[in-house]
Amino acid sequence: MFSHQERQNRIRGSAMAGSTRIVGALACLVSISAAASTTGQQAFLAPASSWFTAGRPDRHSAMMARKGTSMMSAVASETAVADAAGGVETRMWKWKGYDIRYKVAAEGSDGPPMVLIHGFGGNADHWRKNIPTLAKTGPVYAIDLLGYGFSSKPDPGPWEERNSIYCFETWSEQLRDFATEVVGKPVFMVCNSVGGVAGLQAGVDAPEQVLGVVLFNISLRMLHTSKQAVAGRPFVKGLQYVLRETPIGPLFFGSVAKPEAVSNILKQCYGDPDQVTEELVKCILTPGLEEGAVKVFLDFISYSGGPLPEDLLAAIKVPVQIAWGVEDPWEPMEQGKAYAEFDSVEGFVELPGAGHCPMDEAPHLTDPVVLDFVAKHYKKEQ
Repeated sequence: MFSHQERQNRIRGSAMAGSTRIVGALACLVSISAAASTTGQQAFLAPASSWFTAGRPDRHSAMMARKGTSMMSAVASETAVADAAGGVETRMWKWKGYDIRYKVAAEGSDGPPMVLIHGFGGNADHWRKNIPTLAKTGPVYAIDLLGYGFSSKPDPGPWEERNSIYCFETWSEQLRDFATEVVGKPVFMVCNSVGGVAGLQAGVDAPEQVLGVVLFNISLRMLHTSKQAVAGRPFVKGLQYVLRETPIGPLFFGSVAKPEAVSNILKQCYGDPDQVTEELVKCILTPGLEEGAVKVFLDFISYSGGPLPEDLLAAIKVPVQIAWGVEDPWEPMEQGKAYAEFDSVEGFVELPGAGHCPMDEAPHLTDPVVLDFVAKHYKKEQ
């Protein structure tokens, strides 16, 4: 077995190529206008796991807010019908003065409680296919992290205060308080992409509240400072500043906050493009049209600090299960396999044919991974 430092060196070394690719894409963004071609849009967005969902020009915010309200009503109506058929309720939870949306099924049932945590640009609806099946075993909650979905989106503040709100420590606190105040007992965290880092952080911060963590295609965090070439770090920081603090970022993302563009980008990261449906596009795009979403997005792509998955996996004291969509072009499985070497990780499951969001694309593969793991670690007296 490798030492912790050796594992970190291997992971960070393999990430250099990925971070170089993203830096090049960031540079591409700065050089193009709001009328960027589809090719240019995809070149930037492909590494970013649904980054497109947040953008629109601030000068058009009133118009987009009206459009977003209309779309939200339509999506809410469609989702409500599906939820009712599956016994799923949508609720709001007040946390630190903010509204947090979540979905719940089988609340109060005698079984392992599971909290489902989306990735960057996602929301609770990304788990719509999983909730009914998982709820046959125990209570299931799918939550919108602060800043995403239909949860509140407070202003992230100026450059000097970047990442002070939208960071893994904040989301860890949100998840831990949710387990205490809403669920009322320790939970299993089931996570996708950057939601996996939030789930791990919660497990490190309060192991008594977390029974275990399941990770689907966890973010490798390739824009983290430690995974950038030293010579390129000032360049990355400068690009992040331009995107966050000038009209370039909002203008560009306003040009891609459209159903066709969202569909095209999703098809890049799904192993089976046929799984990218009109319903999925609406679920992902609609919250990105809400007031404040663009600022949340631009703040997060400026986040090159904070915890790394490898650091959290080395520190966590609760069991972890990892599964990975083999066809993920954004978070390559070959790099993710290095996480299986940590003592906290009980297993690494390859999900053939699936991409970056396997829980949506292949629930028949992901749901058994979750249910087997929670069955192994849940005791009714808990």
